[in-house]
Amino acid sequence: MATLTFQRATWCLQISRSSRTFAVSFSTALPRRHRSSRLPSQPSNPRESSIPRASRHQQARTAFTSTRVFQVQQAQQTSSNLISQPPVSNETQDLSGGLDDQPLVLDEGTTKVDWSRSFHGLSTQPFSKEAADVLLQPISTDDIEVKPDGVIYLPEIKYRRLLNKAFGPGGWGMAPRGETIVTAKAVTREYALVALGRLVSVARGEQDYFSPEGIPTAAEGCKSNALMRCCKDLGVASELWDPVFVRKFLAQNVREVFVEHQVTHKKKKMYLRKDGKVAYPYKETKNFGMP
Repeated sequence: MATLTFQRATWCLQISRSSRTFAVSFSTALPRRHRSSRLPSQPSNPRESSIPRASRHQQARTAFTSTRVFQVQQAQQTSSNLISQPPVSNETQDLSGGLDDQPLVLDEGTTKVDWSRSFHGLSTQPFSKEAADVLLQPISTDDIEVKPDGVIYLPEIKYRRLLNKAFGPGGWGMAPRGETIVTAKAVTREYALVALGRLVSVARGEQDYFSPEGIPTAAEGCKSNALMRCCKDLGVASELWDPVFVRKFLAQNVREVFVEHQVTHKKKKMYLRKDGKVAYPYKETKNFGMP
């Protein structure tokens, strides 16, 4: 039997003397399309030619198995982290019990006063005449504002300016006397007005809010509302609670107008200062109730 090899082709010639026959077989390995046609005698990497094919296959299987094991371990670790995390609750937290912001409790002593519960200095003596003149002075009608429903009020910044003028900046303050209570629509908290180291008044402020994001702003408005109520005990802007003054101010400085919402086209009555104008989204109309 004779065997001839031509690169990728192999010829095999078999001759039988007994049967006086011969057989010729031919096999070849054609290169695949889009593959390099390098000959086996010219390996691309000399190191690959020195490594047996079985060893190269074993290395490839080992690398593939290691990659799969690493991917499975990463997936298991990610899954365990997700399981270990606490579930996110979509329920709204009940804040009616308070925000857990109780004032600090101080030790009562000669130099420290716990304003969260103390009534130190209340009604011990009147303030000086200079401070009283500032607090009791008549308020200017130019400072009074009116709400759309006809309620008149003094902006909270006016109260702060009067207190700063009477006691000096830093000579007064608002001390919380309890937790901030948040209901479904409002924020409320009790405050004490302290001036020159003496308790002046205690009042509870309140402020409405429309979304949870507005709670911080409502908490600040609650403090301003408590300040306004505490200032009543000092006589600041006491005219605003005098019915005679309120009726006179409304007659001389306030006008009633009928307005229409420019988007919904709903009409209603609104109160404005005589020197004020209707603001967007409303516009003044004269045919209220008419088609």
